[in-house]
Amino acid sequence: MNTDTDTATRDLKFRRLAAELRQRLLQGVWPADSRLPTEKELAHTSGTSVSTVRRAVDELVAEGLVVRRQGSGTFVVPPDTPAPSRALVGVIVPDTAFYYPKVLHGIEETLSAAGARLLFACSGYDQAREAEDLRDMLDAGVDGLLVVPTLHGPVPAADCLARLAAMPVPTVLVERRATSLADTNTSVCTHHEAGAYDAVRHLAALGHRRLGLVLRDFSPTTGPVADGFHQAIRELGASSTEFRAARQEWSPAVADRCLAALRAAGATAAVCFGDRQAALLLAAARRAGLTVPGDLALVAYDDEIADLADLPLTAVAPPKEQLGRIAARTLLRRLDDPARPGGRVLLRPTITVRQSCGAAAAAARAALTPTGTGAAAVAAPAPPPVPTLEESTP
Repeated sequence: MNTDTDTATRDLKFRRLAAELRQRLLQGVWPADSRLPTEKELAHTSGTSVSTVRRAVDELVAEGLVVRRQGSGTFVVPPDTPAPSRALVGVIVPDTAFYYPKVLHGIEETLSAAGARLLFACSGYDQAREAEDLRDMLDAGVDGLLVVPTLHGPVPAADCLARLAAMPVPTVLVERRATSLADTNTSVCTHHEAGAYDAVRHLAALGHRRLGLVLRDFSPTTGPVADGFHQAIRELGASSTEFRAARQEWSPAVADRCLAALRAAGATAAVCFGDRQAALLLAAARRAGLTVPGDLALVAYDDEIADLADLPLTAVAPPKEQLGRIAARTLLRRLDDPARPGGRVLLRPTITVRQSCGAAAAAARAALTPTGTGAAAVAAPAPPPVPTLEESTP
């Protein structure tokens, strides 16, 4: 068997099919925005294999003639589609295993629907690697950037943000934002202050007046979570205690110390940033012979693995996929109109109620209570207005 000949034959087949499909697109056989036949249907009508069809369609996607929309099919791109919608977008995230897969899904879905191409990199929370990724993407000719910058490291956060604000292409920060009004970066971020604020009010509505805040340190989210927690505590006139440890230090022994500190302060509930810290605290409570939520109610923050704990954890759930979609749309709008003013988009998280806070049991009891009694103990007080989408419109 002549492998070189076989390869050349396969290449010829897919290029010939791509040429035929391209010609039919130009002739208007499939109008703009219409869906192409499925790969199986095209394979049947063309007398080729599905793999040959896939390679041919890949060629048309690369040329910007068609676009794949996940779960919907392949669609014809209108000939007058603005160039930015076919842009090359660089995306940098610090992690692909935790939190960011859902954000990336929202980004990819939105960029793909717009016909844009994506150049991806993972920085691994390494500032030097991130800087190298940025240089490589600019050298590759990206038209815009979506970046989750690493702000903890040898380079001060202000310097990292200033570098991103000075990028020669439109740049949108994802899940990071500056507090300084001098910062000009456009950002799309979860309103973490509001998430922690709502968690406190949720627990307070269940009758808790002494609350603990459990934190993993050295995360850009730690500060906003603490700010929202303490604002709610002040407004409610409740008392609180706080326990912190660096992410890499968290262990069963640290969780035991955390539990001891909460009990010494008389806390009957705690907001834990993040899921792993809440799960470790749950295990510590059980080792101490305590019940959750009976002796200690828990609300986790992140909702990545909260439902996998031995006792499913109530959790603050950032809108990760929506965050990715809005970040991508924000960048596409800036590519379409470079003079568009920047701004900060904030998305309010929700609370997913499970078994660790006591609300599920309270709701079940309220359902058995005559109308007009008991129900008020389940619903948290309505929080004051917090921007759900935008402080200003990027």
